[in-house]
Amino acid sequence: MNHQQKFINLALSESIRIDNRAVYDYRKVQFLFSENVSGQVQVNLGNTKILAKVSGEISRPTASNPHEGILQFNIDFSQMSDQKFESKFTERELNITMLLEKALKKSKAVDVEGLCLVAGKKVWSIRVDLRVLDNDGNITDCACIAAITSLLHFKRPEVTVQGDELTIHSTEDKHPIPLSIHHIPICTTFGFFDDGQYLVVDPCLVEEQTMESEMTVVMNVHREVCTISKSGGVPLEIDQILRCCQIGSIKAGEVTNLIRNAIHGVSPDSL
Repeated sequence: MNHQQKFINLALSESIRIDNRAVYDYRKVQFLFSENVSGQVQVNLGNTKILAKVSGEISRPTASNPHEGILQFNIDFSQMSDQKFESKFTERELNITMLLEKALKKSKAVDVEGLCLVAGKKVWSIRVDLRVLDNDGNITDCACIAAITSLLHFKRPEVTVQGDELTIHSTEDKHPIPLSIHHIPICTTFGFFDDGQYLVVDPCLVEEQTMESEMTVVMNVHREVCTISKSGGVPLEIDQILRCCQIGSIKAGEVTNLIRNAIHGVSPDSL
């Protein structure tokens, strides 16, 4: 154990964090929307910053899901945000992409059946691209907030279907329409220290570098667990997992309110 780990563990034993937050506190969440582009937003979680952009095109459905549209995620770790990031697709990028797939797609948050235009032939293919601009820890939660916010903000062109023929209407002809979102999954990441004796919500970069394990709980305001992801070698007791789920449920409600306020043009308060 190095001196930094000892210092952080000692501080946590007195419920003190290096940035003066309480152990269950998120950093301030900010939303910066593009004025003229739907589905584009920059989310700042403290000094961690991620730009999300949603795009859509009409394509053929997959053979396994001919009645469903396509929803895919891609995250790019800019070397400018952290010199440790490599230019190639890293394992961490893959892990976050898979978590977003589970949180936002497999949990049925987005109505992919509503993206079907002509069964087996024409569907909307929706892509969420995320770019990490600055990394000060907890990219996972920031990416989740950015992804769901951009999806809620996105509007696709109206389409008229006549047989197999499609007419894509311009914004002047018909108002674009939002995606159908059934619920809003929110990631809450916990960092564990000193053999799991202490935990914090939303670990910053320094805490990430010294924590022994982490777990991300994805929940919505209905107290439903969408998915759980854990990494690191510290084993957790069932009561610790249940405790994290209780905290995650509270944080899901708080972050959801911030997102809804931001989407409707209300200046959101920090957590």
